[in-house]
Amino acid sequence: MKQRLIILGLCALLIASCGGGEATATPTNTLSVDEIQALAIETFSAALTQTALAAPSETPVPTLTASATFAPLATITSAALPLASATMSGGGNSCYRMTYASDVTIKDNTAMEPGQSFTKTWKVLNSGTCAWDAGFKFAFVGGEQMNGATYTFPAPVSAGAVVDISVDMVAPTKSGTLRGNWRMQTADGQFFGDEVYVQIVVGGSAVTGTATSETPTTPNPTPDN
Repeated sequence: MKQRLIILGLCALLIASCGGGEATATPTNTLSVDEIQALAIETFSAALTQTALAAPSETPVPTLTASATFAPLATITSAALPLASATMSGGGNSCYRMTYASDVTIKDNTAMEPGQSFTKTWKVLNSGTCAWDAGFKFAFVGGEQMNGATYTFPAPVSAGAVVDISVDMVAPTKSGTLRGNWRMQTADGQFFGDEVYVQIVVGGSAVTGTATSETPTTPNPTPDN
């Protein structure tokens, strides 16, 4: 392609210098051989420049540089910590326990007249490892209270001791089988130990029941919590 452009340029110069063989009224300047060569070189240079401009430029591909290697983060392993495990008893202290032993008076389903006064006595065991302090209580927790008042221990009860707890009560005026639930309580109000109850039948023949059997009459005492 470049050679064709050069030849066409030289031919154009030669035709222009010869005048095409036609007589002209005005004399034309005749180019020397050196001038023709110089003009041919300029034409060739121009053609090269145009070719270079027309060719797409090649953008050098950037050299990829490996990124810096970061040290892996240290894996944090939590230390094996023993979880606290404790059996919660009354007052948050597992050494306080109370276990039902037997009914001393008013066995279950004793018949009562409406409004009849009676005294309910339970035999219980301090089955924990700590003494019950003076000021501990035996309190009503649900059902029919039957006018029973909270019993407060006047003196400590040592671990392993068996004691009788008595509460004065009055039979309700309504008829039917009536039950009241009671439980031990620390001086600051935390319940613990078995939940015991008194159960009477109001409206039957009057019977003053005294339980002497060694078999517990509370079939499902509430376990310590």
